[in-house]
Amino acid sequence: MKIILFDPEKPQRIRNLTLSRPAKWAGISLLLAVPVVFAMGGFSLARHLDASMVPVEAMAAWDQKLLSQRQYLKEVQRKSGHELQALTVRMAQLQARLIRLDALGERVLSVAKLDQNEFDFSVPPALGGPDIEGQGEAYGSPDFIQELDRLAQQIEDREQQLDIMAGLLVNRQLQDELSVAGRPVVKGWMSSKYGNRIDPFNGRRAWHNGVDFAGKLGSEVVAVASGVVTWSDKRSGYGLMVEINHGGGYVTRYAHCRDNLVSVGDIVKKGQAIALMGSSGRSTGPHVHFEVYKNGKPENPAAYIARADRS
Repeated sequence: MKIILFDPEKPQRIRNLTLSRPAKWAGISLLLAVPVVFAMGGFSLARHLDASMVPVEAMAAWDQKLLSQRQYLKEVQRKSGHELQALTVRMAQLQARLIRLDALGERVLSVAKLDQNEFDFSVPPALGGPDIEGQGEAYGSPDFIQELDRLAQQIEDREQQLDIMAGLLVNRQLQDELSVAGRPVVKGWMSSKYGNRIDPFNGRRAWHNGVDFAGKLGSEVVAVASGVVTWSDKRSGYGLMVEINHGGGYVTRYAHCRDNLVSVGDIVKKGQAIALMGSSGRSTGPHVHFEVYKNGKPENPAAYIARADRS
């Protein structure tokens, strides 16, 4: 490789230099390296200048903000875990409560002999209602939230059914309490029926307005239905007598008692002892004379005694 050198002021002086191959490549490499070195130096200088232009306070504020955000994220994760655990426990409690309500409902149905088709605790409650457009998934509830809502709805349905059943049972119990049925004695036997019979005192046919139950002197006489005592004293031909008004036009009488255990105005319950068996009044021995009246007219007590045998 040849290099020609000349002086502009003395153009006649020209020199020729011949370079070897290694020198030639060294010169080319040097020429190429110079721009690269300048570029790298400029980049380093620019980066240094940019860094020096950012305030230290701003960098510290950014670091603090990042730290607070990390702490907030950890707190949210911790609270979310606790809330999820609480919801899981709540769901288990609701399921256990629903199982108990179903078991109670089935038991009440069996004991009370209510219509199982009307109160079926083995199937989920029937639900319905219009779907308002745009509100079906307004909150995007997770599955466990929807499950909690479903369990709460089932519990509410079961409680409503149990309330209705309780009302029916109360009404039935009230009807049973007020219903004239059963025997007026705990122990004893029927010694005389309702209707025509031979009078034990004169031997002639006479009308017997009730039934007689013979038994042990002093044994309990009980009310055949709940009601209010309207008479508790001696009465001609009846001896010591108790009269009870049961409502609905029904009145019962218990006569020939030895002692009366209730007074006028007392509220008595079905099966409650109201007197002790005796032989007061027109009587041949210890017994209770039992009469039933409906709307002021005598009824055959045997029909009401048989009601208890059929129930």
